[in-house]
Amino acid sequence: MSDAPACVDSSADRRPTPIHDRLDRAKHLHAVAQAQQDGQSQRAAVSGAGVARSTLRHWNASPAPSAPAALSAFVETPEGVVWLRRILVAAHWSIGEQGGAGVRVVCDFLERSGLSAFIGASYGAQQAFHAGLEEQIVTAATELRGTLAQAMPHRTLSIAEDETWKDGMRLVGIDAVSNFILLEHRSDERSAAAWTRALEGGLEGLNVTVVQGTSDEAKGLLAHVERDLGAHHATDLFHLQHEVSQAMSLSLKRAEQQAETAETEAKARWQDECAAEQAYHRRRHGPGRPPAFAARIDEALSAYVQASLAREQAHAHRAEAKALIGAFSEVDHPYEIQQGQAQTPEQLEARLGTLFARLEAIAEEADLSERLCAHLAKAKRLTQSLVATLTFFFMMVNTRVQALDLAPAIEQAMLDDLIPALYLERVAARSTRAEPRHRLRALSAQRLAPLRQPSHPIQSLDPQTRHHLEQVAGECADLFQRSSSCVEGRNGFLALYQHGHHRLSPRKQQVLTALHNFAIKRPDGTTAAERFFAQPHPSLFEQVLERMPWPARPARRRPRPARQPYLVPVAA
Repeated sequence: MSDAPACVDSSADRRPTPIHDRLDRAKHLHAVAQAQQDGQSQRAAVSGAGVARSTLRHWNASPAPSAPAALSAFVETPEGVVWLRRILVAAHWSIGEQGGAGVRVVCDFLERSGLSAFIGASYGAQQAFHAGLEEQIVTAATELRGTLAQAMPHRTLSIAEDETWKDGMRLVGIDAVSNFILLEHRSDERSAAAWTRALEGGLEGLNVTVVQGTSDEAKGLLAHVERDLGAHHATDLFHLQHEVSQAMSLSLKRAEQQAETAETEAKARWQDECAAEQAYHRRRHGPGRPPAFAARIDEALSAYVQASLAREQAHAHRAEAKALIGAFSEVDHPYEIQQGQAQTPEQLEARLGTLFARLEAIAEEADLSERLCAHLAKAKRLTQSLVATLTFFFMMVNTRVQALDLAPAIEQAMLDDLIPALYLERVAARSTRAEPRHRLRALSAQRLAPLRQPSHPIQSLDPQTRHHLEQVAGECADLFQRSSSCVEGRNGFLALYQHGHHRLSPRKQQVLTALHNFAIKRPDGTTAAERFFAQPHPSLFEQVLERMPWPARPARRRPRPARQPYLVPVAA
């Protein structure tokens, strides 16, 4: 047996070459430069920095970018590398995600801004960076949601639900108060069971109770809200107005146009008869009876007057129907918006009945078809749902206020002044015209004025208790929900986004939901998540920024070979 030593694999002694990311490189270069400024040799500075001299020579041999020297020096520092990453993430975030412009527009931005001298602006590099950004957005939003859910106080929710049809059907549910998206779930059906399963997933881990659902009158949604959730279903007022509009608007517009045409023709006929009489008298005529111009003119004038009256009536019918459709929005409030007084369900039912009585009279005068009258009858049946929603609102408000166990004077002040004032303020914020907005805010301030007097019993409470009463009053004011417009707005946004991208992948859908909930802010500076969870949260952008890799350095541009003409002669 040989005593020769066994052959040892020399690869076991090999050490992997350290790979420095861009920030490490900037830190090492900064440390070496600082040490040399302090009087150390390059060898000692490199040894202290923990990097090989060959690596340092390679870094220093990189071609200088075609950019201002001061900027080039800054981006090679650690602070400059961090700044470059923020700029790149912000470009993808604002242009690619919120703006929906795509990766190629980000590449174009880097080229035009001159940042391509420091950041690789090729499509491949930026597409990979963009994909990583989307993954980090979804991950960070999921973690934020879990963290906030652990500390959130209990909330009663009024949710708005509807389906959208973008790349298949999606079931969409949004908290109507905070505008927080609870679910955007792909589904093959929209039955009550499908809605309930989707909402259970959307509410998982949340300390909430659904007490009300606002939607259209689809049977699946009705069963889902009333049977499965045991909540109150609030009819969307828009759908009632839409049914009335289907019955009246187009038909009355067409009748007005026909009346205008008939008036124009009758006027032209009258003018022609008058012109014929004048032309007859300008000529010399022989014996014989002249034409009966007076009778013809009177007949034409009478027809013109009748056509004008018919046109005025058609215009009046259309204008009145339009005003009546808008009046539904003014009437359907728990506190009437003229004086701010509470409106009983009986008063609401009577006012809605008056509106429908006049609409039915207009339909009869305009001789609408049976099919159109059926739309009007369908809308009229929804009035019972609106009255039921008002009854539910006052029942919930009284229950919430009585649970506070306040003194009678303070309890009455909350019911008669504080809650109506906060509700009117919310209505004013949603108003699109300045005049009603200012009037409603003045009315709200008028209702609050007695409560602010030092002699009022509510002022004897400590500040913490008053703040709690304001919070409860605000929650009570938010209980009245008559619209699912937040879902319709979301569906419209997705439609526009899909129009530019042709499709919405599951990851892109999750990114858009995350940005809606945790990134987009209202003018008051709050996100939907902050309003929903009733607590502030770290910036989603900053959370994602810290997880993203450092920007890739631009590669050396290699010249492309010149393109040869197609008709170059071939050597014999």
